[in-house]
Order: sequence, then C-alpha cells, then structure tokens
Amino acid sequence: NEAQKKKYLGMLTSEPIFAAYAITEPAAGSDAAGIQARAKKDGNDWVVTGQKCYITNAAWATWFVVFATVDPKLRHGGIMAFIVDRDMPGVSIGKTEDKLGQRASNTAVVNLDDVRIPSSNVLAEAGHGFKLAMQTFDRTRPDIGAGACGLMRRAMEESIAYALERKTFGVPIAEHQMVQAMIAEMGIRYEATRLLVHKAAWQIDNGGRNSLVASYSKAFGADSAMQVATDAVQVFGGNGYITEYPVEKLMRDAKILQIYEGTSQIQRMVIAKNLFAGVR
Repeated sequence: NEAQKKKYLGMLTSEPIFAAYAITEPAAGSDAAGIQARAKKDGNDWVVTGQKCYITNAAWATWFVVFATVDPKLRHGGIMAFIVDRDMPGVSIGKTEDKLGQRASNTAVVNLDDVRIPSSNVLAEAGHGFKLAMQTFDRTRPDIGAGACGLMRRAMEESIAYALERKTFGVPIAEHQMVQAMIAEMGIRYEATRLLVHKAAWQIDNGGRNSLVASYSKAFGADSAMQVATDAVQVFGGNGYITEYPVEKLMRDAKILQIYEGTSQIQRMVIAKNLFAGVR
C-alpha cells in the first residue's frame, strides 16, 4: 500500500541500504508452495517463526520481504508476505555461505524466532502471497537474463582477444575453424538472450503479462551463459583453468544463473504450462 511504499521504498532512495527477498527454505527451494515458516495471528499482530536460506544481501539488509504460511497443508492457499525490519526482536542472521561463484554477493541464512509483526506490515494476505511471489519472479527473471548477457559478452570479448594473440601451429588460434565456431556460437547466444530480455522488459513496460517470455529469457540466458563460459575456458586451454586468467571466474559465476530465481528445469515447467494454456 502507499504507506508501505513511502516508508520502505523511501528508505532505499534516501540512503544506500539493502533489502532482501526471503522465500527459500531448507526444504522448499523449487517447490515454493511448500514453505514451512509459520505465521500465526495474535491480536493485531502476526507472529512468524521459521528459517530462510540462500538469501541474497541477508547479512546487510535493513529490511526483508518474508513469506510464511498460516498452514503448510494449504500450500499456495496459506502463504502470506510480510515486511520485516532487521531490528525486530527474533530476527537474526545465521551462516554466511561460502560459494562456488558470485562470491562478492552476500548469501546467508535468516532466522525468524517468534518475530512479532504489526498488521501494518502485511504485504499479502493468506492465499495471495504465492501469487505475489510469482509476479515478482516475472519481473526478476529477465534481470537474470540481463546478467547472463553481461557475463557472455565478457567471456566472448576475452576469448576474441586471446584467440587473436595465442598461436598454435604457427598461426593465431582465431584462424582455426573450431575456435571460430565456438566464438560464433557465443555471439549468437549473447544476441538472442539480449533480445529476449528486451522483449520481456518491453512487456513489463506496457503492462502486459510476461511470464512466458520472462522464463524464455531466464532459461535460455542461463543455459547459454554456462555454455559460453565453458567454451571460453576451452578457448583459453590450460590458461583458462587457472585464476591468473579471467574466464574461470566467469564459469563459476555462470552456474548459479541456472539455479536461482527458479532452476532451468522449473523455467521449462513454466514455459510448458503457458504454452499448453495457449499463451503466445
């Protein structure tokens, strides 16, 4: 509502602070409807108990959007969303994860122990929280595609520069057709992902539903980024496998794109559901 926007979005624009989105749990990743964090009404307040994991910015966030359910048996129908301040009693940050890639991004556990939340901080009532989560993913999945574009472009540019410099059999490896084919594929994947991301963003700007194209951009972009990064390491050969050169980091960073914001497999489920429903 407007009061929530003024207070919490105002915080984000008035000073350089972080917020975090907390839906994933140890037993509920791809199955977002299976969350177990409980929300119980107590007078005019709600009391939330549970644990969230793999939460980006968790250790640095001033406030969180937290999803919890009034009854796990209700699945989609029981999920609520709350705005939770970091300094509310019962909120604590657990283990910070040591990750394969994207190591500069903070990822940690959020513990919620009988956190008392005023009704004014309810973001979505029971039965509406899951829909809100899915609408959020429609907006954020193209962001992952955009990140994939950046990663692919870096991998491609590094590969081109290296291929023009590195020589085998008396000529730069850029003259070998197998290397040319890998780098050409990088260009195709980069440009195709970029266009899918732009289409998904255009749909958002025009107020249309973008679930299908959002998943196209995320699934194709994430899988392409992983392939492009792997091929970049191949272009670099042995040098690609050591940290002195940049492409091993790109390969490590690319992998998570296929996992968070809905795995590549979940994207295909979303895509198939939309296609069978006649959404074009």
